Amino acid sequence: MASEKEPTVIKKYANRRLYHTGTSSYVTLEDLAGLVRGGEDFVVYDAKSGEDITRSVLAQIIFDEEAKDGQNLLPIAFLRQLIRFYGDSMQALVPRYLEFSMENFAQEQSKFREQMSKAFGSPAFGGTAFGAPALDAIQAQTRANMQIFTEAFRMFNPFTAAAAAKAKQEAASEPTKADDLGDLKRELTEMRERLDKLSRSK
Repeated sequence: MASEKEPTVIKKYANRRLYHTGTSSYVTLEDLAGLVRGGEDFVVYDAKSGEDITRSVLAQIIFDEEAKDGQNLLPIAFLRQLIRFYGDSMQALVPRYLEFSMENFAQEQSKFREQMSKAFGSPAFGGTAFGAPALDAIQAQTRANMQIFTEAFRMFNPFTAAAAAKAKQEAASEPTKADDLGDLKRELTEMRERLDKLSRSK
């Protein structure tokens, strides 16, 4: 369950030092990685410009983790494919799909841990190669994620087409702007509810 607590503010100074405003102390990237693992949200601001640099700091944490022996999570093929998506027509969909997939993976992690424990006899299998049961579970989850996401994407296409046709038809009959806005808001609300129900059902 997401916490309603406001995210901790971290300030980054010109000397690259990170200041934790909650504890009034300087912290390291490793400390911030610990906060993430502990479920504590934080935002990082450039102390001089006030710019939100949270994304770049999190990316640096991932880079540092990937540099450690035996800590690799990002396959080379995945990184190459990710680079190819920059500037591609699908770029706008990639962040949401990755976020959606990770959210679902996190929700199902207890099931994965149980299946891996049965496969390897221990929940902590370290760098041991995956067995068939574990791979089957991951592949099944990936297919489920793609199915949900594809279904969600399909919802947008009919909605967009229907909305455009409806707008054109109503324009001919000179509807009021208030009616147009009200209908659009109702359709957006219905679409969000359908997406939420679809996600929960999976």
